[in-house]
Amino acid sequence: MHLELTDDPAAFLDAARDHLAADPVTTTVIATVTARFAAGDDSETPYRWWAVARGATGEVIGVGMRTAPFAPYPVYLLAMPDEAAVALARLLHERGEVVGGVNGALPAARVFAEETARLIGGTVIVDEHLRLFELGELVLPPAPAGRLRPAGRDDAELCLAWFRAFGSDAAEQAGREGEHSMEEFTLEMMLTRIDAGLVWLWEDEAGTPVHLTAANPPAYGVTRVGPVYTPKHHRGRGYASRAVAEVSQLFVDRGVRCCLFTDQANPTSNKIYEAVGYRPVVDMANLLVD
Repeated sequence: MHLELTDDPAAFLDAARDHLAADPVTTTVIATVTARFAAGDDSETPYRWWAVARGATGEVIGVGMRTAPFAPYPVYLLAMPDEAAVALARLLHERGEVVGGVNGALPAARVFAEETARLIGGTVIVDEHLRLFELGELVLPPAPAGRLRPAGRDDAELCLAWFRAFGSDAAEQAGREGEHSMEEFTLEMMLTRIDAGLVWLWEDEAGTPVHLTAANPPAYGVTRVGPVYTPKHHRGRGYASRAVAEVSQLFVDRGVRCCLFTDQANPTSNKIYEAVGYRPVVDMANLLVD
């Protein structure tokens, strides 16, 4: 087994393309983020690298990256042998790279975090338990009053506010203190998503937006739905269920598979998505190393 690190997203995609395409649901985050960088995203990040673990005959047996623009700038890992996760932790430690967290598939993320903690005399803390779901047979729930429509440029400020509110509200719903670590969106980024047709609003019968559902550009035939956000005073009316179902249907009609993440500590969201046909694929976690 040996590791390869690169700061070139295109080179990583060339090396890992078959590996990513073989299981495009579980590789969705790395695939979409890397594609964005390869297309010219010049967002400033403290760390920017991708890792490929290869087996004895040169085959790719695991991948990871570190591109997060938010503290603690976690490493993101997909499934890989324990020895690869340990080797990556040691490599980063040897080159003096401080790692405060790791997100991704279990058990690789946990093995990496535990080795990192051992090397620095620290501890591993579970920040969030996640579950990745894929859409099976879509079930359209009853439609509440109003309709789903694509967000327009005039909606950008509202959409940006709701993207930003999603993190803290999601943490509160899950019973956690503090804010959910996520990318800080700008108005320019929101306009790009809106122009790409990746943001939708549910508006009530009076034409007032009451809910947002977004999605990510498809990679290897899979889109990742989210964030899904309803302001507190509009919850409990079925907006999220119906909007996620309708957005999912749009992608299904294009021949695109759909997946999404849920916080395992939030039973409401898990119930909603399972009711419209999403089925669990793999458990993941966000871990902190302190």
